[in-house]
Amino acid sequence: MPDSASRIRTYVLRQGRITEAQKTALETQGPHYVLPFSDRTLDFAAVFGPDRPIVMEIGFGMGQATWRIAKERSEFAYLAVEVHSPGVGRLLMDIDRENIDNLRIVQYDAIEVLEHMIAPASLAGLHIFYPDPWQKKRHHKRRIMRDDLIGLMVSRLVPGGYLYFVTDIEDYAQATYELLARTEGLRNPYSGFAPRREWRPETKFESRAKEDMRSAWELWCVRAS
Repeated sequence: MPDSASRIRTYVLRQGRITEAQKTALETQGPHYVLPFSDRTLDFAAVFGPDRPIVMEIGFGMGQATWRIAKERSEFAYLAVEVHSPGVGRLLMDIDRENIDNLRIVQYDAIEVLEHMIAPASLAGLHIFYPDPWQKKRHHKRRIMRDDLIGLMVSRLVPGGYLYFVTDIEDYAQATYELLARTEGLRNPYSGFAPRREWRPETKFESRAKEDMRSAWELWCVRAS
């Protein structure tokens, strides 16, 4: 595993437009719901209470699916990681409006969060929905689903924990399928791609993809016992 300084980043920090409402949410709700990045392992029991299975989402965009899943599956606690401030601000607005108490955010590089804040064998699940596909072949090395990162993800899952990946880019889906199929310690309970989980809501992004005739490709793998 390359160190943080030498690793190729999976994102570009863009200067996106942030609304006044999002800024206000960051200022007022951020101190309660946003956890600071730390090089120490996060104490989940202190954050969420004891005996709650933890699911981490890598890159939630504007958080449309994130808060809905947290509300629908309230038996889990959720740690959502995103680098872009407009998305964090928007999700904070939704958390406050919906009175969601089982969701926290870390605004930082998700891979460094996995490395430093997440203990091995501590996550019940990992959600990776519509990550940047980095479509040009020369940029594929920036994709988050790649050999040098998958092992880290799997190591953070409890035995029986799941990895749930969704994309609308067919070649990314096929490449990820092949990657996960050869990853030691992962089991695909399906013969190929997985069916859609009924609790995963359709976002505006996904609706636009359907209008452009791009279907969702879903993968669901489980860490072996």
